[in-house]
Amino acid sequence: MNSATSARTDTEHDLIVLGAGCAGLSAALFGAIEGLKVLLIERSAWVGGTSALAAGALWIPNTHLAAGSGDTPQKAANYLDHATQGHGPAQGAAHLRQAFLARGPQAVKCLEEHTEVHLRTFTFHPDYSSELPDASTSGRVLECLPFDARPLGPAMKQVRPPIPEFTVLGGMMVDRIDIGHLLNITRSRTAFMHSARLLLRHAADRLRHPRGTRWVMGNALVGRLLLSLRQRGVPIWLEASTERLISTGARVTGVEVTRGGQRITLTARLGVVLAGGGFSDHPALRQQLIPKQVQHSPRAACASGELQQLALGLGARLSRSEGSAAFWAPVSVRQRRDGSTAVFPHFVLDRAKPGTVVVDVHGRRFVNESSSYHRFGERMLERGVDPAFLIADQRALVKYGLGMVRPGGRRLGAFLRDGYLTRAPSLEALARRLGIDTAGLQATVDRMNRFALTGMDGEFERGSTAYQRNLGDPAVQPNPNLGPIAAAPFYAIRLHVGDIAASVGLVTDVDARVLRGDTPIDGLFAIGNDMQSVMGSAYPGPGINLGPAVAFAYAAVQAARHTTHAPEETHA
Repeated sequence: MNSATSARTDTEHDLIVLGAGCAGLSAALFGAIEGLKVLLIERSAWVGGTSALAAGALWIPNTHLAAGSGDTPQKAANYLDHATQGHGPAQGAAHLRQAFLARGPQAVKCLEEHTEVHLRTFTFHPDYSSELPDASTSGRVLECLPFDARPLGPAMKQVRPPIPEFTVLGGMMVDRIDIGHLLNITRSRTAFMHSARLLLRHAADRLRHPRGTRWVMGNALVGRLLLSLRQRGVPIWLEASTERLISTGARVTGVEVTRGGQRITLTARLGVVLAGGGFSDHPALRQQLIPKQVQHSPRAACASGELQQLALGLGARLSRSEGSAAFWAPVSVRQRRDGSTAVFPHFVLDRAKPGTVVVDVHGRRFVNESSSYHRFGERMLERGVDPAFLIADQRALVKYGLGMVRPGGRRLGAFLRDGYLTRAPSLEALARRLGIDTAGLQATVDRMNRFALTGMDGEFERGSTAYQRNLGDPAVQPNPNLGPIAAAPFYAIRLHVGDIAASVGLVTDVDARVLRGDTPIDGLFAIGNDMQSVMGSAYPGPGINLGPAVAFAYAAVQAARHTTHAPEETHA
């Protein structure tokens, strides 16, 4: 069987996976590796979900790829205990984290040995709370190798394309290695050669393909998963909506879906896996769980919550957390020429760089600008700051860029005309144009300039951890995150809080089986953002959504394949 629609619909399967983001793609692939007859169903026209738009990092400690890093399972567990303290899921936090740490390396080894998914670690890639005991600066974060998408053929169109503002030169995807080379193209022969190869490849691609075929970050991960599924002949139904879960007694034994206007009943001998992306776009749950202040998101708008609702109808429940129900990031917003809205997440590129500061309407700082994006968003919500103002002087804007404004300081006209970027010849004039307290802003910048001289941030300790310094500019000393804000003109963009993923999800056991009370619902699994986050509302490192998504996809398949239930006649 292949991915194309067959003339006769096959209705009997071992495993049915609902949702084709990273979690669902991984579960379907693990099932196929185990020799199961798998069907993957996706309600949208693309595979990948938000995973395709993201950096594609997986936080999974102690894999074979990190040999020699000095990490141990005990160190990773101790770090998570500290990082999630007071923020973990209320139900079985320690057991879920232990299962994640055990299953994650097994899942990565399986992918590396049996699929086209190939990952790498970096010499220096710190945990977000790098000041905590047993934090690591390398080995725990895995990123996908760049992917040549040409073997996908026409199926390239099935992968959700990246956020346009994360590409350059009309759609060329770049990762952090590429960005480093492009910024140094005139300073290094190695950078020049790397950049030249990128540009020539992209130019050739645009003559033959609708978009570039060298994929990186989330697109690379999704592309590799999709190619692996196609090689194993796993059918994928796009634009198919799940209407209900079918049960025999207390066991889930299939689903009813609508596809092409036809209602189809499907059986799943070993189980149904929910991987729909969570509740974030479900109107009622969003109103209940997400603060009204949060109006923007860089996610793919495909987290309908419909699968969770079906599970709740069978007696499942959503997790409770001591913190927030979602993970956050500061975002800036701009209307595109086609009328759509660009939501740009400020993860790493600008707010921690020298020559910048973030203030509220009173002109005061309220956060360590180089803290993780989730912590930054938490602080905005705690202080009721919306918008915040990211301010840079001329040197910082030219060298590092600002949001959607690229480094170099050229072609600013459109950004200035539509109000995304504000420019003024002095700080006083900038404050007036933004509606910020003038004296407050001047006093803040004066303090920042003193901090830049000493290298010590006396307010928020900016640049005090390995993670924060990694976001700065190593050429700037004594603190790579601090530099004078003095070169006119001055610039600013507005920041808002955006939600990037759900942390609240269905309560499961360590095998990703959905619980009714304290008992698993036989045949029903939840992974990815449909499952509660093992981190609760804490965000200890890059890839803490995708890492557990892959680990529990593996766990769910292992649990399903060892089921002792025989096939039975099903009914709704």
